[in-house]
Amino acid sequence: MPDLQPVFSIQSLDFYYGPKKALSNISLDIEPHKVTALIGPSGCGKSTFLRCLNRMNDTIPGTRVEGKILLNGSDIYGREMDVVDLRQRVGMVFQKPNPFPQSIFDNVAFGPRVLGRVESKSQLEGVVEESLKRAALWDEVKNSLHENALGLSLGQQQRLCIARVIAVQPEVILMDESTSALDPIATLRVEELIAELKKDYTIVIVTHNMQQAARVSDFTGLFWLGELVEFAPTTEIFTRPKQELTEAYITGRMG
Repeated sequence: MPDLQPVFSIQSLDFYYGPKKALSNISLDIEPHKVTALIGPSGCGKSTFLRCLNRMNDTIPGTRVEGKILLNGSDIYGREMDVVDLRQRVGMVFQKPNPFPQSIFDNVAFGPRVLGRVESKSQLEGVVEESLKRAALWDEVKNSLHENALGLSLGQQQRLCIARVIAVQPEVILMDESTSALDPIATLRVEELIAELKKDYTIVIVTHNMQQAARVSDFTGLFWLGELVEFAPTTEIFTRPKQELTEAYITGRMG
């Protein structure tokens, strides 16, 4: 069986906030239908890197990118790339749930409506139901779809945000510490969901929780002071890291 092409190929990526270099010479491939976890101490560049993958950093004045990020072979910073299309293909789930202050149904329906993906009310209803099912939320909300989404628990709100991303049929789902605001039970639900979703999507997560990285990911990268110290299959990173810094961080001696 031939090797699958990486979904993302990151090549010698440097990133600047004005004169400050935040990422230095990052190179890695992100494999399809796998969970890639990015770990490291606060301020080491994990979230900055994640936001490079769908150009969320473009909204910050004075930022600059050098190097290449290829999404299925296309340079996402090239002139041909439509940023709206990119952000539909590469969805983001943020640290704190951010549902719109409207109904559960309208939250999930928002993307398909804006993108003109649906031609009838029944088709839209089908997309909403399917997205909520895939986000493991349908059974909890199917009788309250027209109630305000802000009335949901934090864990439910985060799964709603995942459903909202799924509704526009992305190729990749980025999760920026998406369980750090949740209680342990809600965290477990999202972790179970990640394991289920990777059958259909490529997932990249940023997490401070090394146990979580060990539980849910296939590959792990350690960021440190804007550099990628080590990137390998998760089992290798946690059992036989090649770099002393990786071992020191994982065992709690540094960071």
